[in-house]
Amino acid sequence: MAQDLLDVTFAALADPTRRAILARLAHGEATVTELAEPFAMSQPAISKHLKVLERAGLVARGRDAQRRPCRLVAEPLKNANEWLGGYRRHWDEAFSQLDLVLEGELQHPERRDETDRPLA
Repeated sequence: MAQDLLDVTFAALADPTRRAILARLAHGEATVTELAEPFAMSQPAISKHLKVLERAGLVARGRDAQRRPCRLVAEPLKNANEWLGGYRRHWDEAFSQLDLVLEGELQHPERRDETDRPLA
């Protein structure tokens, strides 16, 4: 179940228009009309993007008299970030080890093996 939610979240984030919509909603609620303004596309096209974001749980729509403002729901992003965190730790450790190796080679270049020398 959690993997399915991650799949839907990453699928929704795969589109640059949807990422831009989320970036706008990070600053506060907006109507479909307001969200459509910076894009060269129709309101129905923006609505389709919003439906994808809603299915992923990233956007919720409210009701305010005549308006139906959209707002960001950050929980799925938090879950995706936590999942990515395991990989981030892996790469941090790998780069730390590489830093140690390179630091050692820079301080003691005579220790480098002949096979490690750049070709002339």
